[in-house]
This record gives sequence, C-alpha cells and structure tokens, in this order.
Amino acid sequence: MRKLSILVLIMLASALVPCSRAQNLSPSEMRDLAKEKEMKQDELVSLEKDMARAIQANSGTIFRRIYGEDFVGIVPTGEMFDKARWIATIENSGTKYSSFVATNIQVRMFEETAVVTCLWSAIGTKNGHNFSRQYRVTHVYIWGQRGWQAIAGQETLLPG
Repeated sequence: MRKLSILVLIMLASALVPCSRAQNLSPSEMRDLAKEKEMKQDELVSLEKDMARAIQANSGTIFRRIYGEDFVGIVPTGEMFDKARWIATIENSGTKYSSFVATNIQVRMFEETAVVTCLWSAIGTKNGHNFSRQYRVTHVYIWGQRGWQAIAGQETLLPG
C-alpha cells in the first residue's frame, strides 16, 4: 500500500510540474507560447500536404529536406524503409497519380516532439491498372535547428 501511495504522489507531482511552470508566465508570455505552438502546428499541416503533393509528382525533394537521416518508416506491407529507400521508392515507383491528398490532419504536440496523423487518399494507375486507395498515416517529428524533422512514419492501408 505504501508503494502505491508513493507512486500516486510521484504521478501527481509530475502532472503538476507543467502547470506550475505555466502559472509563472505572464499573460503576454502565455499568448506568445500559444501563438508559437499554433504556428508550429500550421507548419506541420503544411508539411503533410506538401509531402502528399510530392508523392503525386513522384518527387523525393521534400523528403530529403524533411526526413531525418535516421528516419524509419513502415509501409502497409510491414516492410521498414529508411530515408534513402523511401525516396528511391517515390522517385522510381512507376505509379502515376491523378490525385494524392492528405486530409483529416491532426497534430498533437509534446514540447519539441509532434505526432501527426492524417488520411492519405490516392487515385492513379500502376502497370496499366487503375486504383483508388486510402491510408491512415502517422508521422513523428522532432523540432531542432533545421526545423521539423520526421523521424518515424507508419502507413496502414484501409480496406475497400
């Protein structure tokens, strides 16, 4: 019982730390922080949309800039792709997209880390066959000197 009480106290104390830090800020500083957070969220939404356009154009340029050198992505087949393999796949896929869009973009921020989820909708042709697919996608970003860098990604092909 004593261990449980200690654990509860530790959890309460850690939950209060961010609140106490926020209480020490002036209203002006709180507004500035909120504005900065909103700007970072907007930038992440733009990045997701830009990446969708790049996939449609079979261009790896944005991924060279946005994906960190240690990026790891998991595609719907379960295979793991590093940055170089992802870019090569985009540029050499042979898929022609008539549409590729990112929608339902949701951003959750945790200090200098962000988790972004969205819905990718793709229409195109591959090997002479038409297709229409949707994927649920998650990207994990970290904020650093170069801005947002994607360090992980997960794609899930939706049924239908």
